[in-house]
Amino acid sequence: MAHAAPTSGVRTPSARSRTPDVFSERAHRAAEWTTPVALGLVYGYWVAANNRSGGPITGWNLLLGFVSAIVFAALWMGIHALAPHMRRELHALLWTAFAGCAFGFLYSETGAAVLRSVGMSLAVSAGVFVTLFYRFYTQEDATGHRIR
Repeated sequence: MAHAAPTSGVRTPSARSRTPDVFSERAHRAAEWTTPVALGLVYGYWVAANNRSGGPITGWNLLLGFVSAIVFAALWMGIHALAPHMRRELHALLWTAFAGCAFGFLYSETGAAVLRSVGMSLAVSAGVFVTLFYRFYTQEDATGHRIR
């Protein structure tokens, strides 16, 4: 079997494990506010659509959608700013609570019973917690700093 010969030069472990940064700092700064705004608008539209249940669009329906979008985006930005300063368990728990509450409110707008909304949001929260805890556990040290 033929194997590739090692290249000359010494590569440091940090240079080997770092992923390339494709976007500029300006693009990252723009994404910090455009991501929550875009997701908030999608969430607000979804809440309004669930609330009207295929009926006519009303002013109160539009107001509910825009208020939901603003609250979702504001909470997203607040959690995005606060969570990285926490330990990985609390970091995952904070995003889990946000996802569970957002899904629970969204599901409750369909007209489902309260217990069903709570049960569904707890199921979604459990999945989100397991996924995020695993991600943060493998990507951060015990104090919440990214492993480089």
